[in-house]
Amino acid sequence: MKKRLFAVLAVFALFATALFAQESGEAEAAKTVTDLSGAIKYIAAALAVGLACIAGGSAVGKIGSAAMGAMSENSELSGKALPFVGLAEGICLWGMLVAVLILIM
Repeated sequence: MKKRLFAVLAVFALFATALFAQESGEAEAAKTVTDLSGAIKYIAAALAVGLACIAGGSAVGKIGSAAMGAMSENSELSGKALPFVGLAEGICLWGMLVAVLILIM
């Protein structure tokens, strides 16, 4: 069900500018294609950040809960668990970097 909803929303987002555009000649058609490529660029950047942050949040939640469980048994493990949480948070930063590169190109 979620995959179908995502597919429908993705198709609608891709063709939203073309659906609501008014054509009055070749110049307007060229402008619509340019607007559509600009819209796709923003959608791609949003997906890059959104999916990376969802994945990073999920990873931090799982790693954090496992680290807390391990630290409750042995408090010396806190220094070993923190780098893994930082690596999981880095996923979000990579998503932001990809989005910036998409918007610049």
